[in-house]
Amino acid sequence: MLINDEVINRQNNGNKNRIRKAKFSQHKTLEEYNFSYQPTVNKRFIYNLAACEFVRKNENIAFIGPPGTGKTHLAIALGIKAIAQGYKVLFTTVNEMLEDLYISRADNSFGQRLKYYVNCDLLILDELGLKRLNQNSIDDFYEIISRRYEKGSIIVTTNKVFEEWARIFYDPVLATAILDRFVHHCHFVVIKGESYRMKQREGTIKNLSKENNKISSK
Repeated sequence: MLINDEVINRQNNGNKNRIRKAKFSQHKTLEEYNFSYQPTVNKRFIYNLAACEFVRKNENIAFIGPPGTGKTHLAIALGIKAIAQGYKVLFTTVNEMLEDLYISRADNSFGQRLKYYVNCDLLILDELGLKRLNQNSIDDFYEIISRRYEKGSIIVTTNKVFEEWARIFYDPVLATAILDRFVHHCHFVVIKGESYRMKQREGTIKNLSKENNKISSK
């Protein structure tokens, strides 16, 4: 019993440490995701991905859909599942990563920072396409994709449909090389539902209107 307790404690501490190092923007679980609100998302398929076979096989996932539909939630939830299985996970937005790599060139730490994004088992890149990338950013993005190709998994979230991905990248040659490598072993999850945030905002506005009406009637 003492040995079992020690093993469990070490596993829990290891998970907590990996979650801290993952730098998730928020803590989201798969069990919290409202599949009934997003009927276009195949719940069984997502739970199959949660087994993390895609990480073992060095495959990628792309969550595509409008803002507020839960893409980041699902990406983080899968990241947490991967951590529970002992994988090293890193979460960042595309722009934060590229800015970090750009700044690292000034103090000659580029190689070190590149390894930071390449050496984890699962790299989660949030908000691809939020901003158009310049030539320097494309070069760095290509380095990440090419070095992780068939060596590490990537999850990307984006509000751009796949046909628009080439426009995100400044250089058409590099764009082709990036897309070719990323989509080779990729699972696409397209979400066509409405925004959670807009629904919550509408609910808040309605509640405020009701409260104002009650105050006015008094």
